[in-house]
Amino acid sequence: MVSTVSTVAYLGLEARSVEVQCQIAPGMVGFAVVGLPDKAVAESRERVRAAISALGLALPPKRITINLSPADLPKEGSHYDLPIALALLSAMGLVDAETLAHYVVVGELGLDGKVAGSPGVLLAALHASSRDMGLICPAVQGSEAAWAGQIEVVAAPDLLALLNHLKGHALLRAPQPGVADPPKAGPDMKMVKGQETAKRALEIAAAGGHNLCLVGPPGAGKSLLASCMPGILPELTPAEALEVSMITSVAGGLENGRLVRSRPFRSPHHSASMPALVGGGMRVRPGEVSLAHLGVLFLDELPEFQRGVLDSLRQPLETGEVSVARANSHVTFPANFQLVAAMNPCRCGHLGDAALACSRAPRCASDYQAKISGPLLDRIDLHVEVQAVSAADLVLPPPAEGSAEVAERVNAARRIQSARLDGTALRTNAELDGDMLAAHATPDDAGQKLLAQAAEAMRLSARGYTRILRVARTIADLANATQTGRIHIAEALSYRRQAPRN
Repeated sequence: MVSTVSTVAYLGLEARSVEVQCQIAPGMVGFAVVGLPDKAVAESRERVRAAISALGLALPPKRITINLSPADLPKEGSHYDLPIALALLSAMGLVDAETLAHYVVVGELGLDGKVAGSPGVLLAALHASSRDMGLICPAVQGSEAAWAGQIEVVAAPDLLALLNHLKGHALLRAPQPGVADPPKAGPDMKMVKGQETAKRALEIAAAGGHNLCLVGPPGAGKSLLASCMPGILPELTPAEALEVSMITSVAGGLENGRLVRSRPFRSPHHSASMPALVGGGMRVRPGEVSLAHLGVLFLDELPEFQRGVLDSLRQPLETGEVSVARANSHVTFPANFQLVAAMNPCRCGHLGDAALACSRAPRCASDYQAKISGPLLDRIDLHVEVQAVSAADLVLPPPAEGSAEVAERVNAARRIQSARLDGTALRTNAELDGDMLAAHATPDDAGQKLLAQAAEAMRLSARGYTRILRVARTIADLANATQTGRIHIAEALSYRRQAPRN
């Protein structure tokens, strides 16, 4: 007799059905797990054996075979422990197989029989909901699974409590969805003195979802400006919150079942490796670009990152997703993020100050900035030079306008974009392309003439031309203008990096 239990395998943000089959047959005593398991799955034999022993039960002295079907799908993670244990107990006649047929099961087992949390429970719950099945999961993640909607969730603290529930002896209480995380308060733009051009660029970037690069000497306020970005971005919609929370769940970052409601702000160190930034590793996990999905990826000291790591950003910046290819699998994660970068103009950082600049200026600046490839810079919409703050600016009182006032204008511009893009998969002006770009971002005659002249003088690429139209459309939205005009094109051009001449 073969007993079966349903579980899932995670491929990116996709949960695929896996059937755990258990057979207890006469023969040499053994316990084998087959079906392309990784090291963590293969080790589940000992965890399952110890957990069942903690119940006061002994495995039958027969040949036990666990098959994870389909056999050609890679199986990774410790969440197979609980379905393997239940399939084994069902084959031993201790659990009703018909009852288990109505559930998808995930969870890691401790040696004492306790059910520990495992990444990806929210995905498993959504998968179970799509199949009209219930979910058996760890008690610590029951509130996370409850966000899947009208689905029966059995949140088990340990194997004994789960068996009593399945037999009807002591029912477990249904978990409630966790309280959503409140928006995180960051620095207010009132803390930034001076830097009006940079603050304007920050507002435009937030309003249209554009990429931004801040270039200036040390201590000019680049990092402070970037950290103000979350405070002016709109909150995630419920659908966006679920999307971001799914990524966080796969990465094992959801705490107490709380959905993420504030936009992510990720700031990896410049020593980050390529798998850490774009995803991958021995067990494929989302990287920083995916954890920043629908939020901000802030790269401070941009030229200090390895060039290969920076160039790996080119695909997700263009497509909004990242694909991790392996010999036995191909995983895709969403990565629709805003890139905010900060850098010094040269290694010493004082290129514009003759009194502080090093003896290699201006050669040191060209060498330092050459660490960043032209194609990556071409994908950045707004380039802003941040000047050093003078002593006169520092003694002034804080500006009257803070993040709250800027956020109101950003939200108004985002509402205009939402109405314009209703019925499409696009969210912001930064994603406009093709017919949508032509329909909504084509400037008037004066703006078209200025753009044509600038495209030739500045040697704009086709990508640069398109990105200027997108930025100009955002500037027009902030001004509540129906059509993009010459003044909007002119401001967008002022933020564009000019191609170097040979």
